[in-house]
Amino acid sequence: MATCFVFLRQLNMASMVLRIVLAMLMGGLIGFERERKRRPAGFRTYMLVALGAALTVLLSQYLDYMLQNVWTSPPLDKTDVSRFGAQVINGVGFLGAGTIIVTGRQEVKGLTTAAGLWASACMGLAIGAGFYECMLVGFLLIVLCMRVLPLIESWIMAKARNLNIYIEMDSIENLGNVVSRMKAENIVIYDVEIDKEQRAHMSQVNALFSVRLPQKQQHTEILAILSMLDGIISIEEV
Repeated sequence: MATCFVFLRQLNMASMVLRIVLAMLMGGLIGFERERKRRPAGFRTYMLVALGAALTVLLSQYLDYMLQNVWTSPPLDKTDVSRFGAQVINGVGFLGAGTIIVTGRQEVKGLTTAAGLWASACMGLAIGAGFYECMLVGFLLIVLCMRVLPLIESWIMAKARNLNIYIEMDSIENLGNVVSRMKAENIVIYDVEIDKEQRAHMSQVNALFSVRLPQKQQHTEILAILSMLDGIISIEEV
């Protein structure tokens, strides 16, 4: 067992693949728990961030090995390889922050895009250093996160018990009817955010409900039931 761990801590192809895949899986597991609770940063976001971080550490180890054994003669005594890509990572962090927005319906968008940018920057550092094996594995896993996992994520979340419902009503009086109907369906209301918009001769009310369903079921069924109430202008899951 000890020999196996020593081998996996070395910089070789098996160890590299294991580290990247393990980082992606562990990040995804953490993100899945947040996704079930309808938090902004979820399954793919955590997975991409963990994947990019693993790529960065592997790149630092690779650069340290190359500087000490291949690229210099005689070997260097003191070299801080972690500083090479520091400015790149910081710069991409600001760039990714610019892609994150909060919509008028209190919906956070752009987190996965920001995480993808950051992971791609880490992959670019690996390419620039000539760490082609790590780059190839990282690229395939990033594409997996972006293209394949959304289908799995949508299928899982379609029957999740936690969800956010955005409702537009023509008056504040209809808010009580919505709450009463949710309680009649045994829906637990965790939080309600109300936004009033003053119009010419009416006061429209927009409300964001964070709820938990009594059992797993299609979200469209709940939306259909609530949409039948009087005064509902529009309703959707966010």
